[in-house]
Amino acid sequence: MRALIIGAIASFIGFLPWVGRGSGRSHKIIPEPLSVMKMQPKVYVETSIVSYLAARPSRDVVIAGHQQSTRDWWETRSQDFKLVASQLVIQEASAGDAKQAQQRLSLLTHVELLATNESALTLAETLVSRGAVPEKAAADALHIAIAVTNGVEYLLTWNCKHIANASMRSNIERLCQAQGYEPTIICTPDEL
Repeated sequence: MRALIIGAIASFIGFLPWVGRGSGRSHKIIPEPLSVMKMQPKVYVETSIVSYLAARPSRDVVIAGHQQSTRDWWETRSQDFKLVASQLVIQEASAGDAKQAQQRLSLLTHVELLATNESALTLAETLVSRGAVPEKAAADALHIAIAVTNGVEYLLTWNCKHIANASMRSNIERLCQAQGYEPTIICTPDEL
């Protein structure tokens, strides 16, 4: 099953040379200390957030509203949280149009990157193998698993198909708890 999960993730985002190691970029991989004095809650910034921030204004009224609420959250609320992401977010944000990719990456410059460790891979595998997240969305399972295994309080996303999905959320939370983890709160900028 692990090979299936890693294969699905690898086919989506390419080879995974960054699992458990630094990226070689200016971003720092920050291991979670054994004891952390929590000053600000952590928010895992999933790729859809920086995509909405860097995107040209949409003509679709719903997407335009999401873009605006994301900009509003980023400008007025982001300083209330410790923003974190992963090398997976960097990989996804790097894809596509070079100019847009550069804008997305520039938004992540001051965001701390969490290491993708064996615990995250195992939890992602569990989320997919037990049907909480579809196999075709294995990378989304990995976003969730990285946030959960690093003790991140919130996962901020506009991916309402496979991450911030009300019908999937309870199963995701149940499986995280069954594996001994406190589930992250999955939400959109409108909710946080």
